Amino acid sequence: MAEPSLCRVVGRWRITGSDIWDRDFLDLVEPARLSLDNAGQGEIVFGAFQASLDIQYGKSIVFFHWAGFDEGDEVWGDGSAELLDDGSLEIELNRVDGDEAILTAVRETTPAA
Repeated sequence: MAEPSLCRVVGRWRITGSDIWDRDFLDLVEPARLSLDNAGQGEIVFGAFQASLDIQYGKSIVFFHWAGFDEGDEVWGDGSAELLDDGSLEIELNRVDGDEAILTAVRETTPAA
């Protein structure tokens, strides 16, 4: 695994799409997002789902185990987030019960001051 400081996936990402949910659902409670820090932690939020991530780093991919809540029910699983050639991110989420989803994201940018 790579050093976190060398990982090109670290940062804040805006989730923009999914293979099974539409944009209105993704942004149901708040704007859908994925945050990955260089201290081994992260968070993903979309719809009525929120989870904390424990991360392992590659150069352009992270692997993670997650635990959180979906509509108030405790859920957990694993997944990955890989930087694609076009600069977008593909996120794979796997729940322990077998559900799987693929999400797409773009890096959040901060407006110039």
